[in-house]
Amino acid sequence: MPDSLIYARWIRRGSLIVVVLGLFVFLFSGCASGPPASVPGSDLLTESDETVARKRARIRLELAVGYYSNGQTTIALDELKQSIAADPTLLEAHNLRGLIYMRLNDAALAEESFRRALQINPKAATVQHNLGWLLCQQGRMSEANRQFLSAISEPTYVDKAKSWMAMGVCQAKAGQRAEAEASLLRAYELDAGNPVIGYNLALMLFQRGEYVRAQFYIRRINNGDLANAETFWLGIKVERSLGNRDAANQLGAQLDKRFPQSKEAKLFERGAFDE
Repeated sequence: MPDSLIYARWIRRGSLIVVVLGLFVFLFSGCASGPPASVPGSDLLTESDETVARKRARIRLELAVGYYSNGQTTIALDELKQSIAADPTLLEAHNLRGLIYMRLNDAALAEESFRRALQINPKAATVQHNLGWLLCQQGRMSEANRQFLSAISEPTYVDKAKSWMAMGVCQAKAGQRAEAEASLLRAYELDAGNPVIGYNLALMLFQRGEYVRAQFYIRRINNGDLANAETFWLGIKVERSLGNRDAANQLGAQLDKRFPQSKEAKLFERGAFDE
């Protein structure tokens, strides 16, 4: 997606690598396995405290996760139905159900699933993140921002950089450029090695004509192991905008050598820099 901000996809050496959160990686952050968390003021729940129904629900959930990750969405959904029937209070099952319905483009059922999960645990940051991304896709930016910020505010949430990035992508999509830059910069501060964050930040700056700043971020990616056809192509356009034709041609040579079948390589060969 060379002409728009990207969220979670990253291609390297011809294989698909999810670096941030294709939403799937937010399914089980800190709560994928083991017994449910304790209720405040009570003893920590351990494996022996799980009921037969909860264990059955978790087994079905694990099967659903496997099917979901293999793209077998319908089978995953069927396993989830059995998981939820066994234990309707299993938060992760409702979260995955929401992700499945997002994949099926059923926003209403996806939102219902995420909100059900949040009824079980209102502070489930991974669910808040996923709901925020869903709301963003619907253009409900105020609600989306509240969900992202709520997730980020949770002290134990470890994926704050990814939520800052997702919020920045959404803000850019909504035309909120200043807010988007602030969010992406915050994400970059927390995870400077994440190429998706760096790419989105460089792309935004390039689109605003801030070529020197864009050059800083895109060069860091293209000088490392995580460069791909999209980052080379953006780097080429940045260098050309700065009048650095030699640098642009060097990037073009790398693009042609490493990703000769890519759309970007064909654009470079034609000199279609404005497409």
